[in-house]
Amino acid sequence: MEISVIRFIILGVISGLTKGAGVLPAGPLNAAVGGTVMFTTTLTPTENPFLTILWNVDDRPIITSLSSKNQTAPEYEGRITLFTSTGSLELRNLTLSDSGEYRVSITPQAAIGMSGSIRLEVLEPVSNVVVTVSNTDLVEFKDSVRLSCSSSGSSLSFLWLNSSSEVTASDRVQLTDGGSTLTIVSVTRYDQGPFRCHVSNPGSSATSGSILLSISYGPENVKLIISPPQEHHVEGSNIAMSCSADSRPAALFYWFLNGDNLSDTGPELTLMNIQISLTKGADVLPAGPLIEAVGRRMMFKTTLTPTENPFTSITWNVNGSNIINSSSVGNVTAPWYEGRITLFTSTGSLEVRKLALNDSGEYRVTITPQGAPEITGSIRLEVIKRNFKPVVTVSNTDLVEFNSSVRLSCSSSGLPFSFYWLNDSLKVTASDRVQLTDDGNSTLTIVNVTRYDRGPLTCRGYKPVSTHTGRLVYLSISYGPENIKLVMHPPQEHHEEGSNVYMSCVVNSKPDALFYWFLNGDKLSHTELELKLMNIQMSQSGNYSCQAFNEKTLRYETSQSSVVSVLAIPEKTSICSAGCIAGIVIACLVICGAAAGGGYYIYRKK
Repeated sequence: MEISVIRFIILGVISGLTKGAGVLPAGPLNAAVGGTVMFTTTLTPTENPFLTILWNVDDRPIITSLSSKNQTAPEYEGRITLFTSTGSLELRNLTLSDSGEYRVSITPQAAIGMSGSIRLEVLEPVSNVVVTVSNTDLVEFKDSVRLSCSSSGSSLSFLWLNSSSEVTASDRVQLTDGGSTLTIVSVTRYDQGPFRCHVSNPGSSATSGSILLSISYGPENVKLIISPPQEHHVEGSNIAMSCSADSRPAALFYWFLNGDNLSDTGPELTLMNIQISLTKGADVLPAGPLIEAVGRRMMFKTTLTPTENPFTSITWNVNGSNIINSSSVGNVTAPWYEGRITLFTSTGSLEVRKLALNDSGEYRVTITPQGAPEITGSIRLEVIKRNFKPVVTVSNTDLVEFNSSVRLSCSSSGLPFSFYWLNDSLKVTASDRVQLTDDGNSTLTIVNVTRYDRGPLTCRGYKPVSTHTGRLVYLSISYGPENIKLVMHPPQEHHEEGSNVYMSCVVNSKPDALFYWFLNGDKLSHTELELKLMNIQMSQSGNYSCQAFNEKTLRYETSQSSVVSVLAIPEKTSICSAGCIAGIVIACLVICGAAAGGGYYIYRKK
């Protein structure tokens, strides 16, 4: 009987020595191959050394310390240091095979034993980060570019930088292949970079070299500066003109006088000892052409200012046919212009009203000042029909990302429009996927659509006298599934038997994905977004994963596995100190002695 009691007491003591929480901090720990990791316990050094310290990984022994004598597994010789005052362990020269679940059990003198565990993930360090680019010589609004990032290492995360700013996805910017590929559609001058790829994992990180894109743009914002800055110049004086423009590469410059190309090139033109012949007709009428709609009026306004002496003569004609002739004897007007025109004799300007299509043509004025050479000028007028709202037709609105193409057509009554297309409020420009064809860019074709092409798309037809916008077209573009994640609540690996575990599958998909669940690779019958394990049992331990399926794109994506470990609820065991054990043993001996003495007394009495 005494032996059974003692065995029970010893089992209780051993059970007590393996319990305890908080000996190791929450994990996991991450470290790089070749590096060092410190498993630091939460204990503080005590006066009396620990009776035992046991370290193992995935149930394989690392080191055992009994009464300050250490026994180290051969594969860890020279790679570990045990700090016996706290039970902490240092592990050096890490390899990928060092990944695993590390557990420590510590038995203090005359106290309850303690244990703890933490997971270590040893990762191959990030190295050799290289960026390749499809093209570095690009044209603004016309070209697209793709940058790809490659790297050695494990569990890699990718981040793109434009100068010092993080690059994020937008209607023109796509991040694919887990973020390792950056695609910029219809580049602008602000996309020149420098671009760098930053790669990281929990144990290390590295950044690529810089990539600069050469993006040609312009010319735009062309400005002509005349010095001295005045309208009238004295014959024989000098005039300096300079032309500037925003352009990359630097623009070539050409000069014109009354529409005729001069031999001068370059951004500056100097007129020395200027003569009247150089200004003849240059500023009498503004630059054209002019465009106006049927039924409207047009003012052909000269650049002359009224003078004290009236002009000797003013003559206007269109396409060589006289409109009106004004001289000292009076005005002569062509019959078909009677009542439709007004001549302003002080400046030579002309107003034409109730415009018709046949009023289109080249208008020329000849003005003879008193005692000066005649002045001439010409300008073209285009009279057009009033335009009406464009009609947009689309070949298909139900599309699959990267797999479908679509064609939109724009048409309008009246004279032909010039067209441009809008995606939301942004102008659509041609690229490797986007084609603008037919008269005035009336047809828009998008090859291998992406979700950013969904719109609203519309076409805008314009003439200088009117602009009209067609109806909005929305494209339904199916994509995904992608970026799948399995989320577990509570977020822990170990769960007590009888508890509840909730798992949900999160994914980007249009339309909504169908879901399938797997345990250790075997498909479960559950097909909902959430998987609920109620009153979980040990038999339900294993690797859980979810899979999403898009019925439109016919694509699958499977999540990483999440481990669910179900632990039995530990039985409550009374723990007895060394003094308690001694007391029980002594009590047992006293009881046994008393029983023996009593028996002997009864025997004697009999």
